[in-house]
Amino acid sequence: MSLSLVVIVNCRRPSVLKGGVEKFPIKLHTYIIMTPNEYDKLSIDAVKKVAPSVVSIVISKYLPKIKGIYGMPALPFGNPFMFGDVEGGEKEKVKVGGGSGFIVHPDGLILTNKHVVFDTDAEYTVITTEGEEYQAKVLSRDPINDIAVIKINATGLPTVRLGNSSKLELGQTVIAIGNALGMFSNTVSKGIISGLSRSISAALGTGGEMEHLRGVLQTDVAINQGNSGGPLINLDGEAVGINTAIIYGAQNIGFSIPINWAKVDLEDIIKHGRIIKPFVGLNYVMLDKKLQKQYSLPVGCGALVVRDHRPGAEAIVPGSPADKAGVQENDIIVELNGEKVAEEMDLRDMLQKYSVGSEIELTVLRKDKNLKLKAVLEERK
Repeated sequence: MSLSLVVIVNCRRPSVLKGGVEKFPIKLHTYIIMTPNEYDKLSIDAVKKVAPSVVSIVISKYLPKIKGIYGMPALPFGNPFMFGDVEGGEKEKVKVGGGSGFIVHPDGLILTNKHVVFDTDAEYTVITTEGEEYQAKVLSRDPINDIAVIKINATGLPTVRLGNSSKLELGQTVIAIGNALGMFSNTVSKGIISGLSRSISAALGTGGEMEHLRGVLQTDVAINQGNSGGPLINLDGEAVGINTAIIYGAQNIGFSIPINWAKVDLEDIIKHGRIIKPFVGLNYVMLDKKLQKQYSLPVGCGALVVRDHRPGAEAIVPGSPADKAGVQENDIIVELNGEKVAEEMDLRDMLQKYSVGSEIELTVLRKDKNLKLKAVLEERK
């Protein structure tokens, strides 16, 4: 006996009274019956569409040449105590890492993660599924999101169609493709959307710098080192995210950057040749009822302007738009252009609605006074 899957498609049909007056919509269900093989074919077809456009990115650097490597022999699982002599002034090209990316324009534009191409001293080589190798140039790194756009000198390349990440739903099937562990190109893993708007802090590079990412997609798709920068796709073969991070020690918890953010960056690249983001120049913490109670604050929502824990950190960047507008440390920004600043609508996300050069009005709570301060947004460097 063969099993069948039932896929339910919802739609609505208006019910009309006499005289042509609409009463209310009646919900209808369309049942599509599939065998397991037919359902699997959706995934297979999606992967076939996208896989030719997924690339491996090899990271190389020129490092001091080592000769005469020696150590303590006969250790069963390798030798952690290895030594060597540095040859005088000589350097050699060494592979130091790898990642993934995917082609979004036939003339060689590739999307990846910023942390994959973060090192400005490194060289990046793109390897296609056909085994062709190209030297890549980093066109721009997004100063806010973990996104970068690189380019190779090639034409007529296969591309990935970009979907709409705002239409994703919890439980929706998604597929990740990438260069797992820097060794296994076009590795495919499948899962579902587990969360739609998560906030995480992730290491940006090897120097320990952290980046706070908001609004990212959570999935249970198996994402390994080397998958970073590869596409997260839906069953239509559209990229809906860029695989970006995992939580070490956890199982089936991965994160992807929504593809709609990357669409904005690509528009900037085409128009301006670089990614442009507005900058106001302040550090803050988003307030909630718990923080209000803990610190006896007058309100439980808004952005509290405060320096972070880093040595020498400042709450307001000197000479920035916020500084010029008169924002002070311990101010609470409660509105931006009349729109309330709340936990579910981060100040940074609100600023992305505006372009460089726009004048904004910040409503600030300072002690017991509400102040209106105007600032002109500058470009984030």
